[in-house]
Amino acid sequence: MWSGRTGFAIDVDLIDHNVIVALNDGRIERVALRARPVADFYQELMGKLRTLDIEPAITTVPSEVDDPIPFPQDTVHTAYESEWAHRFWRLLARVDLVFNEHRGRFTGRVSPVSFWWGTFDLSVTRFSGRRVEPPANAGIIRRVGGDAESVCVGFWPGNAALQEPAFFAYGYPAPDGIEQAPIRPTAAAWNSAVGEFILPYEAVRRSRDPRQALLDFAESTFLAGAGRQRWEPALLTPY
Repeated sequence: MWSGRTGFAIDVDLIDHNVIVALNDGRIERVALRARPVADFYQELMGKLRTLDIEPAITTVPSEVDDPIPFPQDTVHTAYESEWAHRFWRLLARVDLVFNEHRGRFTGRVSPVSFWWGTFDLSVTRFSGRRVEPPANAGIIRRVGGDAESVCVGFWPGNAALQEPAFFAYGYPAPDGIEQAPIRPTAAAWNSAVGEFILPYEAVRRSRDPRQALLDFAESTFLAGAGRQRWEPALLTPY
């Protein structure tokens, strides 16, 4: 990123548990990740940035979370468990490898494998190349990101509707009859509560070949969505 003529990067280190701000002139500042209020972490990080002559203009209200509290005022959330943060990062790194393999098999337009800050999900999206008009009442995320026909596969740690870590997949806009499509592996199924295909993480973890189980899920749910959306035949054949 750039602030005036200064280039900088902010990295989250989940091995030594620091947020690292590094400038292109060699200067580095670190903020420890540890149990304390979000407001305290925010104030220290902003202070470190100002020390480096960086004045960021950011939105201080977190996105995609229930009952958001502005960072400078959040003294409610204080937990940080380094062991579990590290284990979660290791899991994401392994899933990322398989998602990138799935991504590389597609010859059309495809997103990078991306981690989303609100729901903490890792996902990759394939696109048909056709535009979609978002619903008139769509929120900001759907208005900006929901303007193209796509099929997405991802992993998330769970939420109130699905209280377990799981892999998910869906077609957008949702094609008729997608919930009846045959998919693999056998542990995967359509979940009407969330309106997506779900493959429990525990089923993948215990499978004889976790990589193949995840690839089967990604490819079969892609065909379920793209086939019913009538994508160009050349896009339905793996590279």
